[in-house]
Amino acid sequence: MSLSMYPASIPVFVRMLGNLSNILDKAEAHAEANKIDPAIFVNGRLSPDMFPLSRQVQIATDVVKGCAARLAGIEVPCYEDNEATFSELQARIAKTKAFVESVKQTQVDGSEDLAITLKFGSKELHFLGQAYLLDFVLPNFYFHVTTTYAILRHYGVEVGKTDYTGIY
Repeated sequence: MSLSMYPASIPVFVRMLGNLSNILDKAEAHAEANKIDPAIFVNGRLSPDMFPLSRQVQIATDVVKGCAARLAGIEVPCYEDNEATFSELQARIAKTKAFVESVKQTQVDGSEDLAITLKFGSKELHFLGQAYLLDFVLPNFYFHVTTTYAILRHYGVEVGKTDYTGIY
């Protein structure tokens, strides 16, 4: 039996967005309990040349909302990318999760051979739906969720592997 596009995408996005939200909850609680300005975490980086945590969350949500929309053949929602607090990041995650959950299986299944073009400035990337999901979206999504997790671990937030993967 082959794996269809919907179960390989939408439920994965929803679960990991929930895990990302839970990780940010732990970070906010850690900041409050230890009297740390939450902006330290929201603006935290692993290296000076990396994006801060806020941008990691923005990119993670952009990747999945874009994927869900493109595979479903609907317009990609546009967000302002101006979140600067945990509550604003949580609202973005919730908004993204709600959008992704609104996409129906019938809209996504069968999109394996759908032509998808992404534009980054003057550069264009061309994919078929399955390669877009498996080779571009999932690696990027996991990278930015993992980097968010790693930034918080680096700053002393007590999160572990089960926070990242979720409890099965």
